[in-house]
Amino acid sequence: MPTPLNVLIAEDSPDDAELMVAQLRHHGYAPQWKRVQTEADFLAELAKRPDLVLSDYAMPQFSGLRAAQLTTASGLNVPFILVSGTVGEDAAVEAMRLGATDYLLKDRIGRLGSAVERALEQKKLREERRLTEEELRWKSALLEAQLEASIDGILVVHNGHKKMLQNRRMKELWKIPQDIIEDKDDAAQLVHCTNQTKDPKTFVEKVAYLYAHPEETSQDEIELMDGTILDRYSAPVRDNAGRIYGRIWSFRDITENRKLEAQFRQAQKMEAVGQLAGGVAHDFNNILAVIQMHAHLLKDEESLAVIRMDYAPEIEKAAIRATNLTRQLLLFSRRQAMQFKNHDLNEIVANMNKMLGRILGEDVVMEFNYAAEPLYIHADSGMLDQVLLNLSVNARDAMPDGGRLVIQTSAVELDETAAAQLAQARSGAFACLSVSDNGCGIPPEIMSRIFEPFFTTKSVGKGTGLGLATVFGIVQQHRGWINIHSEVNHGTTFRVFLPREIKPSPDAAVRQTPVPAAGRNQTILLAEDDASLRTAVRKALTRFGYRVLEADSGVKALEIWRQNRQEIRLLITDMVMPDGMNGKELARRLLLENPQLKIIYTTGYSTDFADDNFHLQADIHFLAKPFDVTKLAQTVADVLSPRSKA
Repeated sequence: MPTPLNVLIAEDSPDDAELMVAQLRHHGYAPQWKRVQTEADFLAELAKRPDLVLSDYAMPQFSGLRAAQLTTASGLNVPFILVSGTVGEDAAVEAMRLGATDYLLKDRIGRLGSAVERALEQKKLREERRLTEEELRWKSALLEAQLEASIDGILVVHNGHKKMLQNRRMKELWKIPQDIIEDKDDAAQLVHCTNQTKDPKTFVEKVAYLYAHPEETSQDEIELMDGTILDRYSAPVRDNAGRIYGRIWSFRDITENRKLEAQFRQAQKMEAVGQLAGGVAHDFNNILAVIQMHAHLLKDEESLAVIRMDYAPEIEKAAIRATNLTRQLLLFSRRQAMQFKNHDLNEIVANMNKMLGRILGEDVVMEFNYAAEPLYIHADSGMLDQVLLNLSVNARDAMPDGGRLVIQTSAVELDETAAAQLAQARSGAFACLSVSDNGCGIPPEIMSRIFEPFFTTKSVGKGTGLGLATVFGIVQQHRGWINIHSEVNHGTTFRVFLPREIKPSPDAAVRQTPVPAAGRNQTILLAEDDASLRTAVRKALTRFGYRVLEADSGVKALEIWRQNRQEIRLLITDMVMPDGMNGKELARRLLLENPQLKIIYTTGYSTDFADDNFHLQADIHFLAKPFDVTKLAQTVADVLSPRSKA
């Protein structure tokens, strides 16, 4: 089947043009052709992008050399063949210089077919080369754009230590000056980079090793003098034949990643220690409750000698000291029940002025700076007193020869950008409590450990190591965070951020009920798995005139309930019990059968039941362990009072 061919012929002789077309047909082409004699007509047809141009050398109004020149100038990949009866060698050379693909004489017109075939093949090769070059240019531009946009610093070096490529990020990470950038040898750059590392010897040894072993890849980390941590990767660069002709180096700033990883590990460690501390404190609270209640019962025992009666108050005092210690553990582990109300942070700080003055002593000069407007927060004021006290005592200990303590409150508004600059921060409105001293400061090597429980730099007997751990736990429970800035020998500033309420909301009034003189033989179901505590509570309640039915689990309590449901008016239940039924589930089942039943929940901490559907509301009564006999009697009397609503 003939090959279609669009041909433009510049020829003043119609017969010669017909002869050219006949030769093309003879060679297997099916030409669509147009003959022109003038430059204007030639340009008009050339714009239609013909497949081939055939041109005579000399015409009355036009010339073959001019036609060749115009074809080349058009930028079109169109083969040009000069066909003439009188073309000399010089004219043929000039035609080739101007872009002609071939030339032949009219008396040898039989060669036209093969000349056209060769010209079209060259056209195809030129088009393929053009497409390849265009693709290479596109890929090169894309690669350059990717390199310049990369977060990695990239350097490619030839085996002869000549820089082949270096992107913008490489210059930024290493702060390379312009004169070294322009230096084609990487020796000067290597010296510059070495001087910025914290371990120059190892850096140089590693580079030298990789140059000596060009086939190896390597990945490690480098720390710079300014604290920046770079992840370094290096690999050989090979050509298409697999031969190594250079080495690529890439550097990525992973400083923030390492900080986040350290914070995550610290958070995991704090959480694990917090769980341990909370569990220990919870169990210890049961023991303390037994001690406190028996000490109280001892004081009421008339048969004891006077000298032995003096022991009971001392036992109570020791139990109270132990209670304070477990309270700090629970605060750290965020398992202490909080009493949240609306407060002005300015007032909380102001109420601590005198106490802090007495505790810190006269050699510490105190300065208070308050925000101009009230800073309303939803908080436990007692817990915030503890935060301020612990931070102030820490500041005093950092100033053994006296110094200056500045306590300041302020309103802070953080947008997303500002919050991103502070560890653990988030956007929103916050009240800030700042405690600053000009003491010894915190060494960088222990900064990451200051909130760990039992970690202290003080001498034995000078501290428990729970002060800052307690602060951390309280602030976490208030949905806040702490920022620290410290310089050795220049002091430390703790900034506590707490969510701020734009307008204070009223708090529910606290209902109080007078304590009756006796229990009037009312029946109480006591569910407590700790045998010692259960016995102590039974003894105390029996002394107040109550009838107590004991159960060591929720399952056992259900059995007792089924036998005595008509008499039982009050359930006192621990929140955590064995046999797969906790206090909350036990109470739920009993209330289904008797909605008028009164409930008192007890536990060493509150998170076992503090979920979205269970809160410390007016109809839910809570007795925190350890409790003494008086607190137990007061709570039971309040709940069983005729005016109390279940």
